[in-house]
Amino acid sequence: MTAYELDPTAETTVDVFDRDTPPVLTVDPGDTVVVRSLDAIGHLERQETPGEKRPLMFAERRGHCLTGPIAVRGAEPGTVLAVHLRSLQPGEWGWTASAVQDNWLTRRLGLADGPPGHLLWDLDAEKGLGTNQLGHTVTLHPFLGVTGLPPAEPGAHSTIPPRAAGGGNIDCRDLVAGSTLYIPVTVPGANLLLGDGHAAQGDGEVSGTAIECPMTTEVVLDLVTGTAVPGVHAETPTGRITFGFDADLNEAMAEALDAMLGWLMALYGLDKATALALASPTVDLRVTQVANQTWGVHAVLPNGVIG
Repeated sequence: MTAYELDPTAETTVDVFDRDTPPVLTVDPGDTVVVRSLDAIGHLERQETPGEKRPLMFAERRGHCLTGPIAVRGAEPGTVLAVHLRSLQPGEWGWTASAVQDNWLTRRLGLADGPPGHLLWDLDAEKGLGTNQLGHTVTLHPFLGVTGLPPAEPGAHSTIPPRAAGGGNIDCRDLVAGSTLYIPVTVPGANLLLGDGHAAQGDGEVSGTAIECPMTTEVVLDLVTGTAVPGVHAETPTGRITFGFDADLNEAMAEALDAMLGWLMALYGLDKATALALASPTVDLRVTQVANQTWGVHAVLPNGVIG
């Protein structure tokens, strides 16, 4: 197996999903890639004061600044890309913003007409702590907000909404080091994009941003077939996860739950109604994110909850 490194340069950074963007790296199944990514909006320099404007990778940014695409030999629709997250290390700084946009949530909270809020964080990856300019400290829990493949349809597609086909801006805080994310391949080669590093985030990402930061991510990429869950799903150090994405919260919830029932049926040889009965005392439903035009819900089956 071969190990590669990929840095975020003008040639290796994009801000849309497009199946026709040529890969900047092609690897074999089982290879390792150390991927460095800028923060979500592509700062080329750290902020020195909260909310400060600094040079960006793209002057006219369309979406998240993502590193790639990375092609995997043999990846074809019908196979599943397994992204094994070996390690995630945030950069030395990050930021969080709130009430930046006039939307239904900021209007509901009475913040649409006021000034936005800004936090600037110093991040200590070795100690696992972040400290903002107000003196608050939080424990770091790094993960990538965006791990995804381009839609099969041609053209440029926004990185903002997560998608049932290809994943993308999932924003699931459970996808920490030691996790494997399974993404059904949408296009030949897979053309994986990684980025939107989060040093810490609560379920929901309620302000629309987490602690946004540069990230160094080590992944092992592999191909699998015959997974028990047909859509995007994950195995993490603490449990199994299925996802639902929809503009309707009820439908997103049902999508995540339906996929989890399929996993329970496969694991324990159950019919669907019995799987639903078993899910009720064992499966947690969580709102993944509310920030990205599409509701995200994930269902969690904790390890060891069923004997």
